[in-house]
Amino acid sequence: MSSKPQHKSSAFEKFATKVSKAAGSTPAFIGALALVVGWAASGPIFDYSETWQLVINTGTTIITFLMVFLIQKAQNKDSLAIQLKLNELVASNELSSNSLVDIEI
Repeated sequence: MSSKPQHKSSAFEKFATKVSKAAGSTPAFIGALALVVGWAASGPIFDYSETWQLVINTGTTIITFLMVFLIQKAQNKDSLAIQLKLNELVASNELSSNSLVDIEI
């Protein structure tokens, strides 16, 4: 019986995983779409002012900047997990060359 290796995720890893999963969900898309539609609909109220434009520009820029790092962290974690699984498959196959294990490092 093999035991699973215990990996303790950091708080940031857990946060990054949850945020990237939530950001890719249907409710997140609907929320973002509603926000943009609401902003566009408020244009006439604010007379399409520079401040009105700055609100969406600043908000989306900040969110995009932060999401790049969160999604990249989650992607790195997922990629590492896939590579470890592939290494195990290569190592367990009698016909494969073990020289391929850890080749991506």
